[in-house]
Parts: sequence; structure tokens; C-alpha cells
Amino acid sequence: MDREKKIAKLKSKRAEALLGGGEKRIVKQHKKGKLTARERINLLLDEDSFEEFDMFKEHHCTDLGMEKKKFLGDGVVVGSGTINERVVYVYAQDFTIIGGSLSKSVSEKICKIMDMAMKMGAPIIGLNDSGGARIQEGVDSLAGYADIFLKNVMASGVVPQISAIVGPCAGGAVYSPAITDFIIMDKKNSYMFVTGPKVVKTVTNEDVTTRELGGAMTHAQKSGVSHFVTANEENTFKLIRKLLSYIPSNNYEDPPVESCSDPLDRYSEKLNTIVPDDPSKPYDMVELIKLVVDNGEFLEVARHFAPNIVVGFARMNGHSVGVVANQPKYLAGTLDIHASQKAARFIRFCDSFNIPLVNFEDVPGFLPGLKQEHGGIIKEGAKLLYAYAEATVPKITVITRKAYGGAYCVFNSRHVRGDLVYAWPTAEIAVMGPKGAVKIIFSKEAKKADDPQKYLEEAEQEYIEKFASPYQAASKGYIDDIIEPATTRARLIRSLEMLATKKDTNPPKKHGNIPL
Repeated sequence: MDREKKIAKLKSKRAEALLGGGEKRIVKQHKKGKLTARERINLLLDEDSFEEFDMFKEHHCTDLGMEKKKFLGDGVVVGSGTINERVVYVYAQDFTIIGGSLSKSVSEKICKIMDMAMKMGAPIIGLNDSGGARIQEGVDSLAGYADIFLKNVMASGVVPQISAIVGPCAGGAVYSPAITDFIIMDKKNSYMFVTGPKVVKTVTNEDVTTRELGGAMTHAQKSGVSHFVTANEENTFKLIRKLLSYIPSNNYEDPPVESCSDPLDRYSEKLNTIVPDDPSKPYDMVELIKLVVDNGEFLEVARHFAPNIVVGFARMNGHSVGVVANQPKYLAGTLDIHASQKAARFIRFCDSFNIPLVNFEDVPGFLPGLKQEHGGIIKEGAKLLYAYAEATVPKITVITRKAYGGAYCVFNSRHVRGDLVYAWPTAEIAVMGPKGAVKIIFSKEAKKADDPQKYLEEAEQEYIEKFASPYQAASKGYIDDIIEPATTRARLIRSLEMLATKKDTNPPKKHGNIPL
């Protein structure tokens, strides 16, 4: 065969591979409102930056007629490219080829780029659209899943891992995204579950739709599996690009820095009045955060799950920070099981990737009740405590109002290695709220008084003056400064600059035993 024929054959093979499962299946994919694997990659990455690997790889199964169903590239498209000129590795399951099912060769392709990503120190992005394990390959398919799971675990905390669910993701396939750092679900076409509606009906006799069982909003609101929900695929890819702008490429790098046009010493008068005079009245912590960070830009993570705590990414003087804050609008900002889990996981991500933590505290305590105690609030609250205590990145807390009881200890106090703790004049720092405290302390005296109610009211005022203010804690050095709310932005920026060279370590060990 002469050179021209060889080149022609290469071009023909490449054109064949680019068609995936063929024109008919591509049309069918589009009719579902879904993009093809390569269309997705091209939307996600910088223009003309994608370098594809293993385009000609095929499966090697000969059972059940599979030798007649071979497609170049098999069921996944893999390679590298750039996002905002930073190298990333990406795989996109190709539903047009045998439903994107996972064969041994598909897993080999995915594992190859995961190995490359770890060697090069670059993020891994998975675009999931698959019918699950390729049944015809039997245990080889299961082995392929397990190989991917191991790579996910080895990459955890080394390079960022992002999973976009843009179609079905079921059975064993769900566990790879579950190990990754962030899951984004397309509201229109995505779903995740271990067992589908038919199996659920057979085993438990429950009637449930696919969307109810594992749709985007189900996992965003109820299970907390999904961190972001988007309206469509295009928005999914825009969100991935934005998310990566806050995150370093690996655990040895610092987060990206952007130029800042927002005045560093911006004085926000509104902050002086944002906390209501009535301690039982709520306010919006997200509004407070936006008044402090660069240009009011805040990328909230897991917004629909455990809304009594807020976590997300922002910038201070162009530098990325992770924000953790109680939300008084929901459950008075108390810490419950879900809030503790949500915050602990976010804190550990930020610590893994050198992202400083800025915390806004207004917490009356842990949520009481039989359901919480039986659900394990002790263990779940300990996760949050563990995450803060373990983290070695710069950690700053601003107490805006309540900091009561064990929740005060847990929420990045100086006692768990918080670097700086500031309080607003509205801060209340005590073992518990004034009403409950005086009933415990003065119950006997009140019974003996001529007017028990008046006695308790006077005792409450005395308690408030002595304990429900930041000055008592400041006098003991537990609070580093009491600041005017309007100056919070400037104080945080200066503090983060001061802490930029912080070095902290944990005792040598294989790993700790976080209370899972």
C-alpha cells in the first residue's frame, strides 16, 4: 500500500470514529435534546484545544454476538485540552455507541487519562451519559468500574475531580461521581440511582418515577449527592469553567488569582444595620457575604441542600476563598445533620487544595430533637469539628451575632486552630441563650422571689450584659478584635494577606479516623 493510500485510510478511519455510533444514533441523541460526546467536549474546552486519545480503540468481547458490534473508540471519548488556557483531562461517555455502556476497553481509556492527569497535575472532568455496565462482558465490566473507582480514590485530594451528569448514570456507575469533588446535574436529562424504578417496584412495591427517584432536584434537595443543578448542558459546561476558575490544578499549587477592581477598603454602610436588633429575627447571610467579597460575586455550592448553612467560592482582592456561613433564614442557622455533613465536606475540599476559609458565624446551637439525636447528630456534628480542626489553610471567623454552646466551639473557634476570630458589636457569645440560661441558673431563687417573672427578667438583663456581648470573650483573648461591620471587607483582606505565608502541620500519621 503506497503512502497516499495509507493516509487516505487514516482519514477514512478517523471520519468513521468521529461518527461514533453512526448518523442515525446521532440524530436520535439530538432528538432527546442531548449533545454528542464530542459536541460536549468542544463546548466545554477552549476552542480547538482538544487532543483526543485512543480514537481507534475497540472492545474485545466475542460473546453474545458482540464481535459484530464493534465501533472505533468504543463507548467513550477521552483526551486533554484547556479551559481558560489551563490543561484539563476529560472523558465523555458516548451514548450513541452501545448506550455508552462500560466495557473493559472503555474503563482502560478512562483510567489512562486519569493516570495522565495525576502525573501532570491537572483536573479530571467526567461527562456521564451511560446505560451502565455492558452486560455482555460480565465480570470484565465490573472489573472496569472497580479500576475507575480506585483511580478516583487515588486522585482525591491530588487533583480536582468534577463529574457532570448529562444523561443516565445508574447502578455501579454512580460510585465514580460520588467519589469526585463536585457533581453537576442537568435538570433536563440527567438522573442517578443505584437501582431503577422497576427494581424498586419489585423489591419494595413502591411506585416512583425516574425523576422522583434520581432526578437532578431530588439529589440537590434531598440526598445532597448533587452540588449544582443546571437548566441544560450548555449551562453545565459554563458552570464547570467558572468553578475551575476558583480552584488550583493540583494540591501543590495555589488557587488562580484574578485582577480586582473592587476597592480593597470598601466601606459597606449596609453591614452596620444588616443584623436586626431583635435577636430572634432572621436576615439573609448570602446578602451579607456578597457585600463583603469582590464585586458581590459568590458561587454557592449545594444551594438547595441543608440551606441552614451556606458554602461556596468567592474572591477577596482577586484571591479565591472558601466561604462557610450559618444562614439565619433557615432553622435559625442551627447546625443539623445535613448542614454538618455539607460544611465538613466543603472545608476538607478547600483544605486539600490550599483555599483559605472565611467563616461567618451566627449559630444558636445544634438542632435539638429526637430525629436529630437518633439520626446521629453527635457523630455528624463531630465531622464538622474534625474538618475545622484538621484544616491547615488560613482560617478566619467573623461572628456576626450568635455563637452559642458547642456550636461556638465547633465553628472554627480559636480553640480548634482558627487563626483569627473577629466579632461584630452585635455578637452574643455564651454557653446558651439568655432565657434558657437564667431559668437554669436562677430557677430556685425565682421561686422564692415575690415576683418570679420580674426576677427572671432582671436576671436575664444581667446575663445579657455580662455574657451576651463580645467583650467578655475578647477580654480572655478568644476573640482577636471587635470590628465595625462596615469595615469587614478591609479587615478580612488584610488578614488574608498576613496569613498568606502560614505554615501549619498535623502529626505524622497514615490518616486520621474522621467519624464517618
